[in-house]
Amino acid sequence: MARSISHVLFLLLICILLQDHIQALKQSYIVYLGSHSLGPNPSSAVLESVTNSHYDLLGSYVGSIEKAKEAIFYSYNRYINGFAAVLDEDEAANVAKNPNVISVFLNKERKLHTTHSWNFLGLERKGVFPPHSLWSKTEGEDVIIANIDTGVWPESKSFSDEGFGPIPKRWRGICQKGGHFKCNRKLIGARFFYKGYEASVGKKLNVSMLSARDNEGHGSHTLSTAGGSVVPGANIFGFGNGTARGGSPKARVATYKACWAEGCFDADIFAAFEAAISDGVDVISMSLGSDNPPEFSESAISIGSFHAVAHGITIMASAGNSGPVPGSVSNNEPWTLTVGASTMDRDFFSYVVLGNNKILKGASLSEFSLPSNKKYPLISSAEALTKSASSSDGPFCLNNTLDAGKVKGKILLCLRGINGRVEKGMVAASLGAVGMIVANDQLTGNEIISDSHVLPATHVNYESGRYIYSYINTTKSPMAYISRPKTELGMKPAPVMAAFSSRGPNLLDQGILKPDITAPGVNIIAAYSELSDSTASKQPITPYNMLSGTSMSCPHVAGVVGLLKALHPNWSPAAIKSAIITSATTKDNSGRRIRTSAQNESTPFDLGGGHIRPNHAADPGLVYDLNTTDYLNYLCGRGYNSSQLKLFYSRPYTCPKSFSLADFNYPTITIPRIKYGHSVNVSRTVTNVGSPSLYRVHIEAPPKVAVWVEPTKLKFEKKGEKKEFRVSFTLKSKTDNTTDSVYGSLTWTDHKHRVRSPIVVNFNPL
Repeated sequence: MARSISHVLFLLLICILLQDHIQALKQSYIVYLGSHSLGPNPSSAVLESVTNSHYDLLGSYVGSIEKAKEAIFYSYNRYINGFAAVLDEDEAANVAKNPNVISVFLNKERKLHTTHSWNFLGLERKGVFPPHSLWSKTEGEDVIIANIDTGVWPESKSFSDEGFGPIPKRWRGICQKGGHFKCNRKLIGARFFYKGYEASVGKKLNVSMLSARDNEGHGSHTLSTAGGSVVPGANIFGFGNGTARGGSPKARVATYKACWAEGCFDADIFAAFEAAISDGVDVISMSLGSDNPPEFSESAISIGSFHAVAHGITIMASAGNSGPVPGSVSNNEPWTLTVGASTMDRDFFSYVVLGNNKILKGASLSEFSLPSNKKYPLISSAEALTKSASSSDGPFCLNNTLDAGKVKGKILLCLRGINGRVEKGMVAASLGAVGMIVANDQLTGNEIISDSHVLPATHVNYESGRYIYSYINTTKSPMAYISRPKTELGMKPAPVMAAFSSRGPNLLDQGILKPDITAPGVNIIAAYSELSDSTASKQPITPYNMLSGTSMSCPHVAGVVGLLKALHPNWSPAAIKSAIITSATTKDNSGRRIRTSAQNESTPFDLGGGHIRPNHAADPGLVYDLNTTDYLNYLCGRGYNSSQLKLFYSRPYTCPKSFSLADFNYPTITIPRIKYGHSVNVSRTVTNVGSPSLYRVHIEAPPKVAVWVEPTKLKFEKKGEKKEFRVSFTLKSKTDNTTDSVYGSLTWTDHKHRVRSPIVVNFNPL
């Protein structure tokens, strides 16, 4: 009898384990059915009928409409047709077989990638607008700029509506309630999306968190950089004091919170795109992306951004912070403007004085300082490891690897990498260190970044770091002192490409150059959350903070786009993108080619068309334009069939019988592969957006490559006129190539305008 009971209990346990296993297979998916043509103001009855159709469809696979309602957490029922639901693998696979379903893909996680930067970009000089400044023509009046991010801190002065008139009548958005969040005539809209996060993470957010309020600081920083109001006296701990403003300070702004502490999830991003399209925004800044970008047909970002561009919205996306690794760039869609990050001519320096009186320059924004003229014992983290710590973790100052007895009362030397720079300082401070030095490795080279550390600290370059390590290893009692930071302006050379900025080539399509452009993204001061995680890390609350990343450079370009949209309201997203790329510069403020942090000359894989020049972008002369049909043809050229195209376009579309990706009218020219004895031919069409003029071509041919252009002159009689030209590329000789790629440029000039397109020729594609 006892044996029989044991047998029953054993079977019951097996059933429970199997049930848990089955439940564990449930994941959140996005089911995509195409797109709608419901118009800008569909009735609630129409929207409800679309949602009911989603319940009906899923109900036939999960057993009932009631179960479908439980499973579906988003019904995309305005511009995007589909839903997000929690399903097991079999249910998802069966739904994917439905003839009305175009695609089913997992709800994947994506990561989040001031006062002086606009001066550096030439929009102002000593507080006034020069006559040639774009700000003297417009400050982005009534353009609507949105971000998809962590929300905003609505009480920030950067979102003050003082001096703003009524909200534009074309605005269709809302200010979603929650967290005592209030909008105004500046911050005109706010929404938050969290169901994809909950479905993926498997836990509910606290009710107090359900609002568009920014608890991280990231979203406030990016949106205020793009469209923040004018705020005199903005600074961080007294450093960088000046007038903060966004690129389009008189624009209206809206936030779409789709990112939470653990990340940003596709289902929420997709919902944010649909809402932004419906609400009527003009510009979207999106400082997030994937470390391994999927094919466009499998990406909510790609599909959502395509729909936005098809509705006339210009999309900016950060290139990512995985540089300088080749091929690390993300957000590779040809319809988005992908932004890398570079420095500007302001920095915040702090000096290390060693016991031998050697002085080394570092960077810091720490408000904490050591008593002057007093040196402290200096130790490297490798010398302070606990007995249980791995030697491979030695240089990095990782948590739970260092012996407090060895660190206390000393300045700790940490190698950059693995954990964050500020996090290293938190580890050091928790162990009683009086200060910290962060040293670069060879890969990060000369790039030093000013951070708001929690103790006296500074960040030194690779050579200085090598010297300090050598000093420690050859000195019986090494000592050091760290000075208080000071602001320095007029730094040369600037800009320099940031080491963290993700690099090309574009691994999804090596025929499309990415990133497209670079902009200031290092040591950027902008609005911040006053309930950020900094309180938990012992950092004081500050309404403005300094951050670095392509997340910071992306909204700089969004701010410029807002100005161009106000000045040229009829320009397409592609025309705006072309104007920015072809008017960019590849020179720094010392007149040399922009360099990387390792002091190498930059290439188009680092900076795309170059460093943004807002005033030149306002009057580019010629643009390379594209429309929705061109983007569909591009997808056709990538092998997409009619069924796949339904992901991107609401109506049936038949691919042309022949379409060459080489002729896609992108404002840059990239040859994915070239062989000796075979010419590669491309064509482009330019549209005149200036006065009647005669343009002549100037070619800077890549090494070993002969380039011919036909015709060599383009005469335009009127604005809006289009002219086609053809370019032929041929290898000059059959030799072994010592490099994977070579670079040049094609420039059309009428002596007033220089319309420059970088050229990349790949010998050995990745």
